[in-house]
Amino acid sequence: MHALNIPQYGCKSVPLTGTEYFQKERFKIDLPHRFRFYNYRGPTFCDHCGSLLWGLYRQGLKCEECSMNVHSYCQKKVANLCGVNQKLLAEALSQISLKKDVSLKKPDPSAPDTGIYQGFQDLTPNPSANDKAKAPGSAPGSAPGSAPGSAPGSAPGSAPGSAPAAVSRMRLTQNQLIFHKVLGKGSFGKVLLAELKGKNQFFAVKVLKKDVVLMDDDVECTMVEKRVLSLAWENPFLTHLYSTFQSKEHLFFVMEYLNGGDLMFHIQDKGRFDQSRTLFYSAEIIVGLQFLHSRGIIYRDLKLDNVMLDRDGHIKIADFGMCRENVSGDVRATTFCGTPDYIAPEILLGQKYTFSVDWWSFGVLVYEMLIGQSPFQGDDEDELFESIRTDTPHYPRWISKESKNLLELLFERDPTRRLGVVGDIRSHSFFKPIKWTALENREVDPPFKPKVKSPSDCSNFDREFLSEKPRLSQADKNLIESMDQTAFAGFSFVNPKLEQMMSK
Repeated sequence: MHALNIPQYGCKSVPLTGTEYFQKERFKIDLPHRFRFYNYRGPTFCDHCGSLLWGLYRQGLKCEECSMNVHSYCQKKVANLCGVNQKLLAEALSQISLKKDVSLKKPDPSAPDTGIYQGFQDLTPNPSANDKAKAPGSAPGSAPGSAPGSAPGSAPGSAPGSAPAAVSRMRLTQNQLIFHKVLGKGSFGKVLLAELKGKNQFFAVKVLKKDVVLMDDDVECTMVEKRVLSLAWENPFLTHLYSTFQSKEHLFFVMEYLNGGDLMFHIQDKGRFDQSRTLFYSAEIIVGLQFLHSRGIIYRDLKLDNVMLDRDGHIKIADFGMCRENVSGDVRATTFCGTPDYIAPEILLGQKYTFSVDWWSFGVLVYEMLIGQSPFQGDDEDELFESIRTDTPHYPRWISKESKNLLELLFERDPTRRLGVVGDIRSHSFFKPIKWTALENREVDPPFKPKVKSPSDCSNFDREFLSEKPRLSQADKNLIESMDQTAFAGFSFVNPKLEQMMSK
C-alpha cells in the first residue's frame, strides 16, 4: 500500500526532519542477479554497457533468472534489479503523487495490468531495413491458428524432397510433438530435441518468442531463414527443414536432428583436427557455401558452432538467420553483423560487401580446425577488430605448405583478390586429394564417425543445456493479445517428406 492510504495518526506536534521524511517515503529494491558464465551461439551484446560479448566461448555472464547478459568486468556495476523492467518502474513511479491533498481514484478494472517484473530480452545485431530484401515468389502461409500456407517453390532441377509450390493439406502443431531435451540456447531462443508422437521420429526444433522477434525487428530475418532452409533440400550439406508453424506466442522451425554435434563441441574435445579431417570438413563446407552463393545468398555466420555433423560424420551448415538474399551484380550488403572472431575486415571498415565475407570466415574456420585457436587475438573487442584489420596470423612450423598458402589466400584483406572470389578454390593444392563429384554425392567416407547410440542420442551436445527442462518460456498475456500477428503471415508450411511421416 502507498503511504497515502494509511491514516496519519502520529503526533502532529513533532514534525519530521528532512532526513526522516526522505527515509519514510523511500523504498528499496534488492533483487540480486544469479550470473553464470555462458557459451553464446550467436552475437550478443552486454545489457549493461551495450558493447559486444566477444570470444569463442564463455564470452560473458548470463543471469539464470532474468537472462541478462553482461561482460565479466561489468558484473560488479550491475544494480540488484533482477527481473525488474526499469522503464515500466519509472513510468509507474511517475504516476504516484506524494501530495497529501490528492485523492486516489479506483483503478479501471478494464485497464491492462502490465507489471514491472518482466524478463530482459537478449540483444542481437539486426540487419538494417536497407539490407533486407524479400525473395521474389516467397510462399504465402497461414496466420496463427489457421492451416499452413503453401511451401516455397522449387528451383528447376531441385533434389527430390524439396518443397513444391502447392498448398499443403496437412499441418503440424505443438501438441503433436514431445519435447525431450534442450540442445542449445542463445540470443535467438532455444533448440529442443522433439519427437513426433507415435512415429518414433526425432527432430531439432528451433523455437523463437514472437515478442522478442518483434521487439528486435527480426521478422524479415526470420522469414529469410525460413526461405533459405526451404532451399536447403537441394544440397546435402545444408540443414534440412521439415516444417515451420506458429502459435500465438512462438515460432517453430522443425529441422532434421543432427545428433553428431557441432564442430565447436568436437574441437573442444580434441583441441584441434588433423589435416585429413580438416580437409574433409572444409571441402564439404565449400560445396554448401558455393550452393548458397549460386542462389545469390551471403551466409554471413560461418563458425564452428554452425557446422553440424550427422550420425555418419558428414557436415551440415546450420542457422541461416543472418543470410542476405538477392545478391548479384552491383547489389551489395552493408549491414554490420557476424560473430566477432569471424568478421571480415571490409565489414569492420564499413564497406559494401558481397560473398567475399564468407570466404574470410571460412579461412578463420580452417585455421581453428588446423591449429586449435583463433587467428586474430585481442583483450577486448576493439583490440580484436584492430587485429583483424592489421595483423598477420601466426602459422606454426608444423602445418603443411599447402595449408599455409590456402590460409594466406583466404586472409587477403582486399576482398576482390581473396580466394573464393577469384580463382577456383577447389583447384588449390590443399584440396588435391578430394574427388569433388564423389564428395558432392556423399560417396566419400568421413574420417571421423560420431558415437551415436540411437536416433534420440544427445551425448554429443553440451551437458549444460541438456540438464535444463525442455519447456517454453511464457510471455505476458496482455503483450500477446496486443501483438500484430499478421506480421508472421506466410511463415507456416509442411514439407512433403514430413507429410509422408505423418500419414503412415
